[in-house]
Amino acid sequence: MSRNDWRSSGLPAGVQEVGRPALRADAAAKVTGAERYAADYYPENYLWGGVKRAGIPHARITAVDTAAALALPGVVAVLTYKDIKGKNRLGIFEKDQPILADTVVRHCGDAVALAVAETKESLAAALAAIRVDYEPLPAVFTPEEALAAGAPCVHEGRSAGNLLLESEIIFGDAGEALAACRYTAELTVAVNWQEHAFLETQTGVAWQEADGSLAMVVSTQTPFRDRLELAEALGLPPDRIRVTAPYLGGGFGGKDGVTVQGFLALAALHSGGRPVKIWYSREESILAGTKRHPATAVYRLGCDADGALQALDCRLVFDTGAYASLGTEVFALALEHAGGPYRIANVAVRGAIAYTNNPVGGAFRGFGVPQAAAGMEQAMDELARVAGFDPLDLRRRNAVRRGDTTPTGVAVSRPAGLDECLAQVERHPLWRGRQAWREGAPPFRRRGVGVAAVYHGMGFGPVVTDYANAKLELTAEGRIIVCAGVADMGQGNATTCLQIASHCLGQPYESMELVLPDTARTLPSASSSASRTTFTYGNALVGAAGLLKERILARGALLLSFQLMAPVGAGDVELLPGRVFHAPSGRSIPLKMIAGFMDAAERTTTYSYTCQANTQAIPTGENLRLHGYPHRIFAYGVQLARVETDTLTGETKVCDYLSCVDAGRVLNPQLYEQQLHGGAVQGMGYALFEDFAVAGGRIATGDLATYILPTAADVPDVEVVSVAVSEDDGPFGMKGVGEVVIDGVLPAVANAVADAAGSRVTRGTLTAEKILAALRAGGREAAR
Repeated sequence: MSRNDWRSSGLPAGVQEVGRPALRADAAAKVTGAERYAADYYPENYLWGGVKRAGIPHARITAVDTAAALALPGVVAVLTYKDIKGKNRLGIFEKDQPILADTVVRHCGDAVALAVAETKESLAAALAAIRVDYEPLPAVFTPEEALAAGAPCVHEGRSAGNLLLESEIIFGDAGEALAACRYTAELTVAVNWQEHAFLETQTGVAWQEADGSLAMVVSTQTPFRDRLELAEALGLPPDRIRVTAPYLGGGFGGKDGVTVQGFLALAALHSGGRPVKIWYSREESILAGTKRHPATAVYRLGCDADGALQALDCRLVFDTGAYASLGTEVFALALEHAGGPYRIANVAVRGAIAYTNNPVGGAFRGFGVPQAAAGMEQAMDELARVAGFDPLDLRRRNAVRRGDTTPTGVAVSRPAGLDECLAQVERHPLWRGRQAWREGAPPFRRRGVGVAAVYHGMGFGPVVTDYANAKLELTAEGRIIVCAGVADMGQGNATTCLQIASHCLGQPYESMELVLPDTARTLPSASSSASRTTFTYGNALVGAAGLLKERILARGALLLSFQLMAPVGAGDVELLPGRVFHAPSGRSIPLKMIAGFMDAAERTTTYSYTCQANTQAIPTGENLRLHGYPHRIFAYGVQLARVETDTLTGETKVCDYLSCVDAGRVLNPQLYEQQLHGGAVQGMGYALFEDFAVAGGRIATGDLATYILPTAADVPDVEVVSVAVSEDDGPFGMKGVGEVVIDGVLPAVANAVADAAGSRVTRGTLTAEKILAALRAGGREAAR
């Protein structure tokens, strides 16, 4: 079967056709509360586990006294790093984060001790009774402080001090070209932290099996990688750890890696054989969880008299907080995307990411591209303003097309739909009617319109293997089991897996079952992240379905040959719901009967798929290759926002929003639209609402009463336009849509606010106070 067997119609009733809306397979279970998330697991006779947090940004631990806590009634165990037999270090490339701090704490959320108790009340008493003595250490709270000569070291002994990674990507002579440009613009933008704020905070349960092995059910995007990290940190063989990942109540990157898993495993090893449950409160989730990295972007951009971009010089500085987490990979993707989806001949992109004693930055939907796009797309608008170009027209003049090279030297060798996205937005009434809409603002209101164009590399890049292994089984009863090794954090990829299997095998949902990631039942696959989940696993699944279909047809044809007493070939029969059908004779063989003539090994097919990597040799940025640079396939998008600002208060709302995306062929339009809606709203929160405050390493917005998320009442309906340029490598022509939908939201909103205010907010979240100051600077405060 061809991977791109793109049938537009003709599938039997009940079969979910790729390319058409398919109901979420998990919808009924979720809306009725029947679905069990990790938070819903309460094993018999379970205990509660919990963590003592440092509460101080940088200090040496001089003593930990657990005796009083251990003596309390109901307390089963109180553990420190001394109870860990392995390396006590977590991380992907930079293994720098202890499960429990040993000699030093590096941010307020660091874990110092772990308690296990009968009840929540006894657990709270135990945590309160643990006494930790600290010797405060000098701390650094900005990358500039951290990278200064003689700065206190967050991780003593590192040869590079607080510098986690530094790189540059150079093409041509940006300085000379900028000097020769007819028009130039300069802009410095600082973007804030962002909290994932998923509904289900970090949670799970763990226990020891009868043979002493560890098992856990946990809310994670990375079950197979977790097992490897835990094994090294705890000193256990990986095959003695089983990780099961039910549906997640949200992730967005905040569960890309170990969160509670290390505590769960350690607790289960000291619980006397009883299961242990850990479930962060919202406050603990905010204190200890990773965030979107704050960043500063300094841009100089120039074009000629015709608006052709000639030069870019920029520097990006990221704050990774106390630990690397996925900071190097986030930083690498930001540098790769620093020049936006444009043709620029002379480019100098430089940057650094530094350790501080702040909360930990990590993976977050967009993975560094929103920070880079915030700088580039606002610089584009500033250049358009200086040069007198329409901002959308300036983007169209410079948009990359297939055969071009991106500003950071990556050959655009795959289909690219950016120009069509820009054309779609240009034709849209929200753009065409912008001037009349601006002029229709009510008294003491100003209206503005902003756009942003972005692109986003799909998958892991050239060095880290981007792989998935699919497994399908025809049961003895004639049903199909789809074993998915990739987690579904709510985006709906599990439904798409079933839809692909249904389409390929011609079976309805009702005759299919889904097994969510379980390291004992599903096959190893990489993380649910990087906009690669459906792309990679979908390709593996199409392969496994093709093999299973071939076996079913061959065995069905053989059985028909016996019945008809005449040879029947596999090509003479077709697979229909629940049966194999032979049209010339009108005979059918039920799948259950076919399964009865196959042994278990025959009824199971597996298929492994690894994404092709970009092998292009690029002369600079070599130290970014390990972290993902360069990518091969890109999704593209254009975002449009129309905002209205109160000139008396600065209060601003997004009135209209358009998201136009080329993410390849659309497999399920319903899920696709949900991704665009979700990304737009999350981006509006990043732009206007979520003012995450950190001072001296301490979080001032530690709950959802002070960290404000937009609700349905705060955002407009999001209009969606799809530019579905087929990607030959993708299953049925798709690419990936999870991240490109958020990358351009902040700059689109920021450009709209600048249009309304007459001046630009360049630091942090665009709060009403800052917008009021911008109105004042633009001479529009209290303007009618």
